[in-house]
Amino acid sequence: MQFSPLALSTLKRNTGYCRAYFNTPNMIKVTSSALEVMTDLRYVPAALIQGNVDLDTATQKMIARGVRSLLVVNDQDNVVGIITARDLMGIGLTEILSTGRNIGDVRVDEIMTGEDQIEVLPLDDVLHAHVGDIVETLKHSGRQHALVVEDDPLTGKPTIRGIFSASQIARQLGIPIQVQALAQTFQEIDLAIKKQYAVQEG
Repeated sequence: MQFSPLALSTLKRNTGYCRAYFNTPNMIKVTSSALEVMTDLRYVPAALIQGNVDLDTATQKMIARGVRSLLVVNDQDNVVGIITARDLMGIGLTEILSTGRNIGDVRVDEIMTGEDQIEVLPLDDVLHAHVGDIVETLKHSGRQHALVVEDDPLTGKPTIRGIFSASQIARQLGIPIQVQALAQTFQEIDLAIKKQYAVQEG
């Protein structure tokens, strides 16, 4: 079976996010529905932070929620960016600190990925996709996360419905997750995919 990356677009302005209940990840295969590995914000409350918050608070919030990314929202609860664990150790932060600033003074909105740079997947495409397609999409984009959007059926407002995470996909494929590079995560996922196909063909 051949997998293909899905089409990505950029996050629209004034995009909201779904509120929701609780969901437990299941063990999956690469041929499983992509929805099996999507964190659905109708079932799992979104992990949020304001852009004017300091990085120490962002780090503690990630640890407390057990996540590696936070949606950055403004006072109107619209998503204006995303900050990941990689951002907290990235080049952007290094450049800011090289000017002599203290890390405790750096704000989330200074190193986050802004809305105009966030690539998103439409829910309609995800509904027909497999886990393998999402893996290829993340590899193609070179990112650890991908956001899924839909238009709110009541208001028509673009809304973040879900989040894909390479580390969660690896976990659900049965790959032990440690703090590791993105490339290593995908290498482990590729190995798990090959093992699954070897079992199916054997």
